[in-house]
Amino acid sequence: MTTTTIAHPEYNYKVVKQFALTTVFWGLIGMTVGVLIAAQLIWPALNFETPWLTFSRLRPLHTNAVIFAFGTSALFATSYYVVQRTCKVKLISDKVAAFTFWGWQAVIIAAVITLPMGLTTSKEYAELEWPIDILITIVWLAYAYVFLGTIAIRKTSHIYVANWFYAGFIITVAVLHLVNSAAIPVTLFKSYSIYSGAVDAMVQWWYGHNAVGFLLTAGFLGMMYYFVPKQAERPVYSYRLSVVHFWALISLYIWAGPHHLHYTALPDWTQSLGMVMSMILFIPSWGGMINGIMTLSGAWHKLRTDPILRFLIVSLSFYGMSTFEGPMMAIKSVNALSHYTDWTIGHVHSGALGWVAMVSIGALYHLIPRLYGKVDMASTKLINTHFWLHTVGVVLYIVAMWISGVMQGLMWRAVNSDGTLTYSFVQSLEASYPFYFVRFLGGLFVVAGMLVMVYNVVKTVRESKQVTAAA
Repeated sequence: MTTTTIAHPEYNYKVVKQFALTTVFWGLIGMTVGVLIAAQLIWPALNFETPWLTFSRLRPLHTNAVIFAFGTSALFATSYYVVQRTCKVKLISDKVAAFTFWGWQAVIIAAVITLPMGLTTSKEYAELEWPIDILITIVWLAYAYVFLGTIAIRKTSHIYVANWFYAGFIITVAVLHLVNSAAIPVTLFKSYSIYSGAVDAMVQWWYGHNAVGFLLTAGFLGMMYYFVPKQAERPVYSYRLSVVHFWALISLYIWAGPHHLHYTALPDWTQSLGMVMSMILFIPSWGGMINGIMTLSGAWHKLRTDPILRFLIVSLSFYGMSTFEGPMMAIKSVNALSHYTDWTIGHVHSGALGWVAMVSIGALYHLIPRLYGKVDMASTKLINTHFWLHTVGVVLYIVAMWISGVMQGLMWRAVNSDGTLTYSFVQSLEASYPFYFVRFLGGLFVVAGMLVMVYNVVKTVRESKQVTAAA
């Protein structure tokens, strides 16, 4: 019989299990949709001349699935687990926690139904229409109550730094959502933003980039600050640096949004402010990356035999790379080359697939067996297989998009001696085709890795149930 590792069975692990398992499920679905739309850019006939299978409708479904169904479910699962373990107290309300799970699944299902139907606000990462936005607000306020309320009743004097990052992400995302989603309803599934013109663009990218900054960065840094030390069995390299990292990150990130709007109708001073703050942001970002990686001091040998730790540490490498690339792309002269090209797509996915997905997968591989009274997943070899499939897939994807993007930028700005364009847009598209195929291939590797993970998770859960039944 496997010895249980759960020292405090009074904790609410039911909701953690629910979110953990749905994270794996939605990860597979979201990434599969991503591979389909990547294939459609090579073989357009794959939309089957069906409106709800077109790229324009499936692309927002893909982004919402991977960000809010996969990524945010991972944040729900890990934050509920971490806050209980570090505060040594059960969640403040089991019923409200259960509501956040079922409410969030309702949001996801609503997105799965409405987005392919073309019911959208057309706002990047905020496409869901106003009734769903209201449900998101209610669920998020419930989430804030459960998480912050649990911290309030903690049995420890200290609030561990991971909880600061989780709390910062929860509070800021609430504000971002409320401000950017403010709209005037026209019908049940149609509304218009209360902002207009350049103001609407500014509010949208204040939201859009800070969804990246707080949901896809701060929240997952909370995950990193708990699961890296746990898996490495080492203390955080510098706790003081982790606190400085938190305050510097939340102070600077909120200003970076205008770098999405270089060379637009936005006032020039606003664009320049976004560029400068983005460049400064490099410092705390790398401080956190170094803090996470250096936590392995004295335990580097574990990387040879521990694929979970490999997931977590390589995710930090991608985090460091993305947070160097982002400030560089925010520089106006660089942005003139990169904007609207596949370089941006490569940058986004080095962060999304390299940082967010890998740290989430590593955390889940640590978390899931412990939730089911086991020390390890059913198969460590399969975790290793997943690691290499995912890593190869991500590298193929982002390198293809980097090359394609720089090539596109150079082709678009090339001019003849008489001032006419050297290449047509169609010619640049034709030149990108080989790289689109490499991206599709990279996506297949990533999805294959997720299938391996699903099998390993199912096997782990079944083994746990068999042991429980035998006992």
